[in-house]
Amino acid sequence: MTPTPLPSTSFSWPLFSKAPLVGILRHVPMPVLQQVIPLYLRAGLTTLEITMNSAGAKDMIRYAREHFPTELNVGAGTVCTIEDLDRALDAGAQFIVTPILNKQVIKTCVKEGVPVFPGAYTPTEIYKAWSLGAAMVKIFPATALGPSYIKDVKAPLPNIKLLPTGGVGLENIHLFRQAGADGYGIGSQLFDKTLIQEQNWKALSHHFESFHKAVSKVPPL
Repeated sequence: MTPTPLPSTSFSWPLFSKAPLVGILRHVPMPVLQQVIPLYLRAGLTTLEITMNSAGAKDMIRYAREHFPTELNVGAGTVCTIEDLDRALDAGAQFIVTPILNKQVIKTCVKEGVPVFPGAYTPTEIYKAWSLGAAMVKIFPATALGPSYIKDVKAPLPNIKLLPTGGVGLENIHLFRQAGADGYGIGSQLFDKTLIQEQNWKALSHHFESFHKAVSKVPPL
């Protein structure tokens, strides 16, 4: 049976700007994804990354693209190889996130017109990723050095868009933004494992709203 053609909509920067947060879903089954996305959207969140090392990742990306073609940016994360990238793009991913710096992946995304957020850490890696065509650079892991590192990197490299990932939560989003972050990659702190396991969708919805409020509270640069 021929798969249903995917919507042709590409990544929307205006949609991302409404809530500059990339929610990272990892190792979550399809039934949970189907429950979570409507809550995510109702809370005002707009950009979702599904990691390629999750079981059924391609099916979940395709589902999200088919059912929420205009209101949600749907991307693929943990893309480490060209093979991962091919699978992600075949599923309809509108943006690509990598935990590492893979020149071939970045250049292919640029050629295909798909925004890519490669992982980097040192100023040299960050600059290289940007020079290769990264739309934003994922600072990973951001846990250890925290917001001050973003500020230090932004001082000599003010034009590079940075997406700190790992260690970003409700208590410090405003500090990362004040340091110059252009967005935030948030996984387990956003998709609360206990609330999901308990199927406490009401509490999870409020939790999402708290993150949206935290993002929205921060004035633009």
